[in-house]
Amino acid sequence: MVMASVLFQLLRARQPQARIDVLAPGWSLPLLARMPEVNQGIEMPVGHGRLGLRTRWQLARSLRGRYDQAIVLPGSLKSALVPWLAGIARRTGYRGEQRYGLLNDMRQLRPAELPLMVQRYAALALDVRAPVAADLPAELPRPRLRVERARQAALRADLGLDARQPAVALLPGAEFGPSKQWPLAHYAAAARSLLAQGHAVWVLGSPKDAEAGRLIAEQAPGTIDLCGRTRLEDAVGLLAAASGCISNDSGLMHVAAALDVPLVALFGSTSPEHTPPLSPAAQVLRLGLDCAPCFQRTCPLGHHRCLRDISPAQVLAALAPALPALSTVPA
Repeated sequence: MVMASVLFQLLRARQPQARIDVLAPGWSLPLLARMPEVNQGIEMPVGHGRLGLRTRWQLARSLRGRYDQAIVLPGSLKSALVPWLAGIARRTGYRGEQRYGLLNDMRQLRPAELPLMVQRYAALALDVRAPVAADLPAELPRPRLRVERARQAALRADLGLDARQPAVALLPGAEFGPSKQWPLAHYAAAARSLLAQGHAVWVLGSPKDAEAGRLIAEQAPGTIDLCGRTRLEDAVGLLAAASGCISNDSGLMHVAAALDVPLVALFGSTSPEHTPPLSPAAQVLRLGLDCAPCFQRTCPLGHHRCLRDISPAQVLAALAPALPALSTVPA
């Protein structure tokens, strides 16, 4: 969803008066609400992997007559059903999963010509059947998210976070699987060093990351574990308030990049050549082992060296120039 904001920006630049609504999973609506180019996020009530044909038909009926074009980002057949059922005249998307007829503005994706996901999304704003990088603007806009400053201050007060102390956010979650997760012991070691230097340390994540947050906080006393205590919109505000961030390749990594937070992004089993953090404030660390990227959920060789061998000292050295110099260390 963060990557898709580039498409929304291009559409808005080309059609300033157009209404841009986005049909998306409910969890992503807080991100859409922070994209100035989007008029409205509409919740998709059918979960991933479910057909829910009756629900899709009812949703499509509510959308009839409202739109001139639908741009379908996912490559599945199911994702093309609602625009077709809604009778939207122009239905744009890449060829995939036998969607002939459901899409009538079919594009051919050549992955080697558009290696970045953000390029593939941006190309859907163009009238080009088989786009290549040369068809895109010389400089694409970067993902960006709007921050509600008043809500940000209230949230820090509600959570008891000292607004005067610079904070570094740790993002240990990896929805894809453990192969994308920097060891928790490394996160804890980094946290101990940052705390000793006088920085506050926040661990952010969903309820699924609660165990990771707990273990980091146990091994680095003084760390503030916020995993499962905040909603996605809260995480956006807290990341925007952070002085720096250390993250696995994850959704929150892209959120941090869209906020231009100084960021060290750790890549092992996946590749930044497809979905890098798109911010000048982001640095990517990876070892480039012969076995990486493997794109497996768990390490097929069992050693996890692609991330395990990135030391906390390396990560802190990469982040240090972006952090504020502290003249005193809290007792």
